[in-house]
Amino acid sequence: MTSPAPASAIASGKSAKPDARPIYVVNGPNLNMLGQREAAHYGTSSLADIETQLQACAKAKGVRLVFFQSNEEGRLIDCIQDAAVKARALIINAGAYTHSSVALLDALKLLAVPVVEVHLSNIFAREAFRHHSYISAAASGVICGFGAMSYRLALEAVLAQEQAA
Repeated sequence: MTSPAPASAIASGKSAKPDARPIYVVNGPNLNMLGQREAAHYGTSSLADIETQLQACAKAKGVRLVFFQSNEEGRLIDCIQDAAVKARALIINAGAYTHSSVALLDALKLLAVPVVEVHLSNIFAREAFRHHSYISAAASGVICGFGAMSYRLALEAVLAQEQAA
């Protein structure tokens, strides 16, 4: 997978019509190792596979995505802050930061657009420490347990929220 451009380097994408703005898809620590780690929990798709599938789905719906992954909490916060200005919605799989980062929660609270939290595995069927999500407090919804399909379901949820608004 080619490394995506940092969110701060992406052109603003602002337009008179909100549909021109992208949907940000933000991925946290260790998600760059998908396809190589714990297939029983995360499946065999790589993050590049997921991005390719989601980009194709988005293109078919006339939607533009900005896909971003970092193992560093600060870079994730920078991307979320960028999304607060440039995105029409945000889909986030914060990985392990889901269960530990008040800083990500605070950044997500800056957003005035839909936020959907995504997890490949069912976090409620795993270890007890994974049952709590700090970032859920800033999300309009949570999708978990459907493997790579969770991202597509999140995209569908974002688009449905826009239609309902």
